[in-house]
Amino acid sequence: CFVMGTIPDDLGGIFQHLKEAALTMQQGGGVGMDFSTIRPKGAEVKGVGADASGPLSFMDCWDSMCRTVQSAGARRGAMMGCLRIDHPDVLDFIEAKRDPARLRNFNLSVLVTDAFMAALDAEADWPLCYGGKTYRTIPARELWDRLMRATYDYAEPGVIFVDRVNQANNLAYCESISASNPCGEQMLPPYGACLLGSINLAALVDQPFAEGAAIDPARLEEVSGLAVRLLDNVIDISGYPLAEQEAEARAKRRIGLGITGLADALLFCGLTYGSAEAVAQMEQWLDAIRRGAYRASALLAAEKGPFPAYDPAMLERPGLLALDDETRALIAKHGLRNGCLTSIAPTGTISLLAGNVSSGVEPVFAYHYTRRILDPDGTARFEEVEDHALRVWRKVCGDTAPPEGLFVSAQTLTPADHVTMQAAAQRLIDSSISKTVNCPEDIAFEAFSEVYREGYRQGCKGMTTYRPNAVTGSVLSAEAPQKPADEAPAAAMESPAPREPVLHGTTYKLRWPASAHALYVTINNAEIDGELRPFEVFINSKNMDHYAWTLALTRMISAVFRRGGDVDFVSEELKAVFDPRGGAWTNGRYVPSLLAAIGDIIETHLKQFAPGQIDLPMELGPPAGTAIDAPPTGPCCSQCGQPGMIREEGCNKCLSCGYSKCG
Repeated sequence: CFVMGTIPDDLGGIFQHLKEAALTMQQGGGVGMDFSTIRPKGAEVKGVGADASGPLSFMDCWDSMCRTVQSAGARRGAMMGCLRIDHPDVLDFIEAKRDPARLRNFNLSVLVTDAFMAALDAEADWPLCYGGKTYRTIPARELWDRLMRATYDYAEPGVIFVDRVNQANNLAYCESISASNPCGEQMLPPYGACLLGSINLAALVDQPFAEGAAIDPARLEEVSGLAVRLLDNVIDISGYPLAEQEAEARAKRRIGLGITGLADALLFCGLTYGSAEAVAQMEQWLDAIRRGAYRASALLAAEKGPFPAYDPAMLERPGLLALDDETRALIAKHGLRNGCLTSIAPTGTISLLAGNVSSGVEPVFAYHYTRRILDPDGTARFEEVEDHALRVWRKVCGDTAPPEGLFVSAQTLTPADHVTMQAAAQRLIDSSISKTVNCPEDIAFEAFSEVYREGYRQGCKGMTTYRPNAVTGSVLSAEAPQKPADEAPAAAMESPAPREPVLHGTTYKLRWPASAHALYVTINNAEIDGELRPFEVFINSKNMDHYAWTLALTRMISAVFRRGGDVDFVSEELKAVFDPRGGAWTNGRYVPSLLAAIGDIIETHLKQFAPGQIDLPMELGPPAGTAIDAPPTGPCCSQCGQPGMIREEGCNKCLSCGYSKCG
């Protein structure tokens, strides 16, 4: 993950940084940017006789770039956009995602200062300033309520308590932080880079569900030291998209060692996530990891030398002051190999690889569900998946019912339980934590707002919540509204929307090695019920061999588009077609057939309509009395169409096919 360089307030510099972000994303890096350095909308631009367009207009450029550039492995890119709470355009920034088509490739976070929180407590006015000029003054309470209302309605922006981030930073003596990576667990300086790794706590518990179930602290420290050595080596063997990123990484040798499987490990020890006993146990584990990590880094410094930017005064930083005397003495003698060592990142994929353990610091989201697995030949199969802890319970305890209240989930916990766990973990972590505080749909606005203020009071560096609601649910619908039974038969299909005389769209040129002439794929859009969506497809070519099947194909696809609903499956079906005569290499990757290439084009076109998050109403847990292994309900995945899309660790994750997007 990366945070890009400080964006200058001039056109040439802005677009140079856009280019740097594109190059970074092309090679697989998620990026974060602070747009507070760009002058507000309407400010004078001397020398050109014009007014500034403001930071949001340039964020639109980044958003368009992200739609165009695919990350390494053909993943969609992920970005974090930040703006200070005192920037004159902060209200526009807060409201930006009320437009369902805008900034969909961004996560957004407001950089909230200690001074603002003090003004909020004092019910004082708050100045919005840039370059020493106050553009307007607004009651701090009004600004806070606007921010809270936005995240209450559609889960963004998040909040970063930026002064606390800098005050607690080990490296505050040589850097200033004003942005994070896309999921928020790495607060980084300009051109900052960090690599992440996680220890699977669930794998370290001896005798799960037995009376003496525990993790050996000495073993945990040993594993932490091994992980630090591994991650430190990765710094040296990695390639970096930009020279500035490499210089920053090697100067401070920042790593982010974290955890996964926490909730399962607590279950193994008979502890309920969110309880006082669980908090105390988690603190012991994280303290052992911190101790093992810092001792390993000091020993690495003795062996290989401290990181180039090391200063002995670092021992007086808050994070190092909290270490035990023995570890501090070791650091005083040898220095440190790594400037920052710990972080808790989203661990969706590695948690699956580890046997479907609980993810990161989060509680278990679902104990039982079905995954859709796509095989290399394009066919799909389905596998029943259980949470690792539930699977072990059944192995150890058979059909015995779990103790009441032990197998809690993200939905059954209160927001206070989430905040308590996050805050306790934060006290033992160098950087930050990627965590979502799940809130019930019917939570009162005042109580929701208090979640953020309580997180600040308890020492969190940032807050992200998710509350299913009607506003975000309107962005994308899981299914068309059902007609009453007495109005239409159950099998009736919706009538296709009528075609307007003039439609606008995009034409894509497709060259296929086996064809002498290019194909031109035109996709037109139409506004239906106030929503812009794809309406029809045409394919033209001088090669008449394609005429019959392309005509049939486009008529069928157009009929699907005109009937509305979720049409993402069209591109997925086409991309799964393999030509027995062989495919072709195009744009640096293998495409199995001409139909698959057309599917790629349709997928590219559909991305402009895809929301940045799965904004659908979600059932918050099973009804009372439902078994813990009931299949999850919730919004349908845009990739596989199955229900069970969740919002966790700042990302959208599909429990069925594994699709994940932090944006």
